[in-house]
Amino acid sequence: MTRRTRTAAAALLAAAFAVLPATTTPAYADTIRARQWGLDALHTSRAWETTRGEGVTVAVLDTGVDASHPDLEGSVLPGTDLVGFGASRGDRAWARHGTAMAGIIAGHGHGSDAQDGVLGVAPKVRILPVRVILEGTDKARDKARKTRGTALAEGIRWAADHGADVINLSLGDDSESAHPDAGEDSAVQYALAKGVSVVASAGNGGEKGDHISFPAAYPGVIAVTAVDRYGTHASFSTSRWYATVSAPGVDIVIADPDRRYYEGWGTSAAAAFVSGAVALVRAAHPDLTPAQVKRLLVDTARNRPKGGRSDQKGYGTVDPAAAIEAGGALKGADPKAAVAGYGGQYFGPGPQAEPEEGRPIGLLAPIAGGIGVLLLAASVALWRGSRSR
Repeated sequence: MTRRTRTAAAALLAAAFAVLPATTTPAYADTIRARQWGLDALHTSRAWETTRGEGVTVAVLDTGVDASHPDLEGSVLPGTDLVGFGASRGDRAWARHGTAMAGIIAGHGHGSDAQDGVLGVAPKVRILPVRVILEGTDKARDKARKTRGTALAEGIRWAADHGADVINLSLGDDSESAHPDAGEDSAVQYALAKGVSVVASAGNGGEKGDHISFPAAYPGVIAVTAVDRYGTHASFSTSRWYATVSAPGVDIVIADPDRRYYEGWGTSAAAAFVSGAVALVRAAHPDLTPAQVKRLLVDTARNRPKGGRSDQKGYGTVDPAAAIEAGGALKGADPKAAVAGYGGQYFGPGPQAEPEEGRPIGLLAPIAGGIGVLLLAASVALWRGSRSR
C-alpha cells in the first residue's frame, strides 16, 4: 500500500481497578452522574432546552460500538467494519474505545427514568459506527496496521455517503514522522462538501514534543484540545496552530462493553464532547454548513485565552447553548462554497518548516502503524453496571 506508516500506542489502559461496592440506585446515580462534570462545563442543560440532538446522526470512526450497551441501546444504527478481522463481540479487546466515545456523544442512561449510567452531550442523536482501527490490545492490530492503512479515508467517505451529519475522529497520528495523507485529506474535503462536520482530537503529544497530529490538522476539521474541570489546558494535550476549541478531557466518565464505568483522559474524550456539541447545533439549525458551524463554535467559545486564541485552547471552551442561540441569526449556505470553514489557511501562524535532520530517513519507528492512535487512556473502574452482558 502507499499509505504512510504510523507510530501506534495502546489505549484504554485499565490496569488499576477501584470498583465501588454495590449500593442502591440513588447512590449509583450520584456516583456516575455527579462525576460527569463535562456536561455542566458545556452548559448542556441550557442547550437541551432547545434540542437534545433529535434527527442528527454522528458517525463514530473508531474500534466499533457496542450497540447493546444499556446506555446506547436503541441509538446505534447498523454500521460497517472496514478492518474486517480482529476481536469480536464478547472479546475484551473489542469496541472499548468506540463505545466510550459513543457514550460521551449520545449516552441516554438506563434504568428507572434513565437515572443510571452515563448521559451524553446529545442523548437523542443516532450513532453510526464505522470500524477503522483495532484496540491496542487486539492481537490482530499489527496486521491491521500493515493491511488496512486506508481504512480511515474509506470510513470518512462511507460515513458521508450513509447519512452522517457529523463525523467524530477520536484518533490520530502525532508521531515524529506524522505528515499529511492525500487520501485522508481528500476524504475530509469530500465529507465537508457534502455538508458533514468533521471533528478530530488535537493529539496527546503535549508532553512529547507537540508533534502535528492528523487528521486534526486537515483544513476544515474542528480540532479539539483538552482542558480539566477548571478550564486549564491539560498538559498532555497537543498545542498547535490548528486548535479550534477546547473541551473536557480529564477525569471523564466513560462506558465500556464490560458494563463497568471508567474514568479516562485524552483529547479523544474532548473531541467526542465537541462532536456532541456540533450535533446539538446541527439539530437546531440543520441548514447550516460545516463552515458556519465551525465559525459558530469559534465565535461563541467561552473562557477565551489572552489575545483571543492560543495553540493550547484554540478560541476557548465550546459552548453549544451559545452557538445554538447565535445560529438563529444565520442563513444556510452551500457547503461546497466554503469547504475549509475559514478564510485563511490556518488558525494562527501555521506550521513551521521542520529541519531536514529532524526527520528519520529510511527507518521505521519501533512500532510501525497504518491506521492511527486512539487518543484516550482510561485507568480507574468506577462501577459495575446492573445488567449482565
